[in-house]
Amino acid sequence: MNILPTGQQFLIESGPYAAVVTQVGATLRSLTRDGAEVLWTFAEDEAPRSSMGRTLVPWPNRIRDGRYTFDGVEYQLPISEVPRNNAIHGLASDHAWRLVSHDPDEVVLSTVIHPQAGWRAVLEVEVSHALDDGGLTVTVTARNAGQTAAPYGYGVHPYLAVDAASAVLTAPFPKELSVDDRLLPVSVVDVTAEHDFREARAIGDTGFDSAFRVEEGPWELTVTDGGRTVAVWADATLPWCQIFIPPTRDAIAVEPMTCAADAFNEGPTHDSLIVLQPGDETSSRWGIRVDASDD
Repeated sequence: MNILPTGQQFLIESGPYAAVVTQVGATLRSLTRDGAEVLWTFAEDEAPRSSMGRTLVPWPNRIRDGRYTFDGVEYQLPISEVPRNNAIHGLASDHAWRLVSHDPDEVVLSTVIHPQAGWRAVLEVEVSHALDDGGLTVTVTARNAGQTAAPYGYGVHPYLAVDAASAVLTAPFPKELSVDDRLLPVSVVDVTAEHDFREARAIGDTGFDSAFRVEEGPWELTVTDGGRTVAVWADATLPWCQIFIPPTRDAIAVEPMTCAADAFNEGPTHDSLIVLQPGDETSSRWGIRVDASDD
């Protein structure tokens, strides 16, 4: 019996929507409305590229040199982004997550991140992907199941399938993270004119590999391409969003995050680090919809 690169494939459906979530990485592999794919994705017999669709815990983005200090102890994580000498995208993207429940319109998966090199906590994470007529809602809950405090951040890495040259973007973010040549934080600044899409406009040749932040409250970003508008929304626990356009320019990654790069370390992103004491838990919610007006 052959085993697929991303393990079991869990199909959920509701109204015009269908989605496939994979066992490995609790990865959102496909999302369709009326049979049309919304995501820049991969086949079930392929491995994902560029962390597409994966659940990123206990941190999203990068940790400088894989090194951080927490509760007075210095930790060294394995270097997983070798060209920039960083640890990237957490510790659970290659886990085979455990199936908690699978209903026609919802699948719930969980995993436990155990102590290992550079990490001493026991963190239980549960992710629900659910569909209704309003689209996809993802809820992630992390619980400190161990006996020591744990630093925590969450992010997710969906790519929307668009033609960046013609797509129109509306993004609500007033703040942008200035970074160095390793894509590590320097300062939080007012959004640059190049990346200011608070008023809808075509992406054109604008490049993105940047993190943005709202001041407070939930946010919603929209991308319109070929007569279809896709909205990505997030609750107030996810004030950060990484936007990335790959060199092929046939997709845009819109990545809700609780914190941005290097939040485990002192610096301009550290204030959004979540610290979970033993028994504590935290939840975040985000989603995707295709606006009905574009049917």
